[in-house]
Amino acid sequence: MPLPLQGLLVLDFSTLLPGPLATFILAEAGAEVIKVERPEGEDMRRFPPRLDGESAPFAVLNGGKKSVTIDLKSPDAREALRPLIAKADILVEQFRPGVMDRLGFGYEEVRTVNPRLIYCSISGYGQGGPRAQEAGHDINYQARTGLLSLSPGTPEAPSVPAALVADIAGGAMPAVLNILLALRQRDLTGEGQHLDIAMADAMFTFAWFALAEGFASGRFPGSQENMLAGGSPRYALYTTADGQFLAVGALEQKFWEAFCGAIGLPESLRRDACDPAATRAAIAEIIRRRSAAEWRIILEPLDCCATIVRSLAEAAADPHFQGRGLFEASASTREGAAIPAAVIPVAPSLRKGLDEVRRVPGLGEHSLLLSGQEAPGQ
Repeated sequence: MPLPLQGLLVLDFSTLLPGPLATFILAEAGAEVIKVERPEGEDMRRFPPRLDGESAPFAVLNGGKKSVTIDLKSPDAREALRPLIAKADILVEQFRPGVMDRLGFGYEEVRTVNPRLIYCSISGYGQGGPRAQEAGHDINYQARTGLLSLSPGTPEAPSVPAALVADIAGGAMPAVLNILLALRQRDLTGEGQHLDIAMADAMFTFAWFALAEGFASGRFPGSQENMLAGGSPRYALYTTADGQFLAVGALEQKFWEAFCGAIGLPESLRRDACDPAATRAAIAEIIRRRSAAEWRIILEPLDCCATIVRSLAEAAADPHFQGRGLFEASASTREGAAIPAAVIPVAPSLRKGLDEVRRVPGLGEHSLLLSGQEAPGQ
């Protein structure tokens, strides 16, 4: 069965995480992805650790793509890339707003060559507005949008977010979503378009509950006040006797009652709306009495939304996730070493076979594409 994006050509000018993850998803769905890299290669190629001389982080995001190298500042760059731009269906770039225009590859320029092109720009704050040129990384976007204020830790122990929410859920995923929608719209109109993906914008999507509370009541929740960000003893982390953590998400009454009964919480504290702080303190004191292993035996069979926090190593070896094939797709180096590719939420029927080789492209390995000696798709 053909893959959904089979026959589509993607030019990937992006680096690091958001754009490369987006184009990896497109490649998995059958698109041909050509990375356009500067002569020294994109920054991720230098990230440790290394696998057969290749960057492992680069490998998991770029297996199955092609690589051409070109100095975009050179006078002949536009002419060299013109044939590929004319054939491409999708272009993804991740420079600061205005850079592609200055290089001669802005949307208005390339649409004269290919009016059917879906041109996707990923940036921190979007292509326009007062902050468009402001530098930032994931933690900055979460801070600027107020998302980080909901659960920043304490003054004594500030908490750095573990997930790169802005890069992945604000950059890569919206890019893929909008590209697919734009492709469908192109089917109807015959025209491409410029997509403006701002990583900061989607941080407000993740604050939906707190925003609803604030817009409705006129008071926006602060740190540890929102029910889903530390404001409820039913949805919290508790420390075990051996310094591990129990994640409790017993929001529904049936789960809450099962959890309270299992740990022996006094009846007077189970009506947690009366004094949430007292209930939380009592639960914390009870959970500290036993080890993580003991609580795992007691709580997890009850199916009451109480889970011991696993390490990544434990999670990757879990028979459930192994059985779903999450780590079966692998990227391989030119020397043959393999590493599981980035896990992506694409149904097996819509992506490459898990046993298919996804070789990591050598820097500039496919640069003959620029001279026309090698045609896309070969």
